[in-house]
Amino acid sequence: MSFFENTRKPEGLGGKMMLSMMNVGHRALADWGLQFAEIAKDASILDCGCGGGANIRKLLKMCPNGEAKGVDYSPVSVEKAKKVNEDAILNGRCVILQGNVADLIFAANQFDLVTAFETVYFWPDLLQSFREVNRVLKENGTFLICNECGGDNEKDEKWTEKIDGMTIYKDVQLKDMLEQVGFRKIQIHKSEKGWLCITAQK
Repeated sequence: MSFFENTRKPEGLGGKMMLSMMNVGHRALADWGLQFAEIAKDASILDCGCGGGANIRKLLKMCPNGEAKGVDYSPVSVEKAKKVNEDAILNGRCVILQGNVADLIFAANQFDLVTAFETVYFWPDLLQSFREVNRVLKENGTFLICNECGGDNEKDEKWTEKIDGMTIYKDVQLKDMLEQVGFRKIQIHKSEKGWLCITAQK
């Protein structure tokens, strides 16, 4: 497995290194994307494809009276995310689980916000995954997708050549699929760097 394959499903030592790099390297992207989400102090949040857990830590600071859960299908990611959020887990404000976004173990109507940073590229059944996100969101809850590759830049395609199973979606493709599963009030945001953030309401 090439080193870059660890962006899809981190494994072993290379995966641990990649997670540490992503926790730092994706910080600016997450900061940019989160400006488009309204987060209540007591919000209940789920981060899908939580990776190394840095965004969960950031989200917990934004909802000091709330809670955040994370799910990732990589055991190495789950281990790292637990370590990064150890205090919040001990305080009962955070739970991180191994699992599949297409078959979430959470009850319906549970979360105010579901986030997906740099991860929908790797979801094999995007429509089913979006259905599951919709199911676990509360009425009027928000789904936030944030991608560094928005599909408008020729350089984006180099990543799909390096990483098996990666698909880069344009804003219109994601909007169409979100609408298919019942999301509304879909808003598209783009940065000068080509980053893409989409918010959608249940």
